[in-house]
Amino acid sequence: MILASATPISLTLSVLAASAYAWVALRATHLSANAARNGVVIAWVLHGAVLAWSLMGSTAYFGFAPALSMTAWLVAAVYAVESQVFPQLQTRWVLAALGALAVALAFVFPGAPLAATASIWLPLHLLFGVACYGLFGTAVVHAWFMTRTEARIRQAADPHSGLPLLTLERLTYRFVTAGFVLLSVTLVMGYGFGDVLYGPTHAWRWDHKTIFSVLAWTTFAVLLAGRYQFGWRGKQANRMLYTGSLLLLLAYVGSRFVMEVILGRGA
Repeated sequence: MILASATPISLTLSVLAASAYAWVALRATHLSANAARNGVVIAWVLHGAVLAWSLMGSTAYFGFAPALSMTAWLVAAVYAVESQVFPQLQTRWVLAALGALAVALAFVFPGAPLAATASIWLPLHLLFGVACYGLFGTAVVHAWFMTRTEARIRQAADPHSGLPLLTLERLTYRFVTAGFVLLSVTLVMGYGFGDVLYGPTHAWRWDHKTIFSVLAWTTFAVLLAGRYQFGWRGKQANRMLYTGSLLLLLAYVGSRFVMEVILGRGA
């Protein structure tokens, strides 16, 4: 639900950011590449202002929807940078639509206040976790691009309408590797310093979040080992990437969604 503490500034920024993303999504087929990129940049800046306002106010809130919002913001950031390096990587209306949805969702479900007993290191732990989500989210987007590129090659379509397949594959697994490193650091912090980060009642325990996180870590570890040792690629590797990303999504976002929305609990 929308918190009573939601301010006019928060509402205004959220509406502007969601509208900017929605405008790009709805007008994607009528905009030039530069206009679409500029529209995404404007929406991304407004989205960043929304996140900064929600985290740097007198009381910081966090939950499943803010985590998704930050993930969408990071994916948009990476995509915007890549579109400058690789101009043939076209702006996708799907990303803009997801950005609009993420902003709206975070306003409706802003999460719960961070515990007063939490450590000053907790924001760093959350930052690693969200960055990990962003990297794997970007990897999933690139894997989808690879699937589209392979289909275009089989259909003998224009081979110059996007990035070369090998370039997409190389970028995808660079993001997977970086995400795996951050996921490992996040799990180590949670295991070794859970009671310090969240307070004495939040030490490491085998709950749904932990189990799904460890399953995701194992899936990504097998994927990277299979790729670098046995040359896994194509549909087999993509399926493992999607599976690991889904498990990771269920770990925090899924468990917090159940707690906040279905069970109506703030912690």
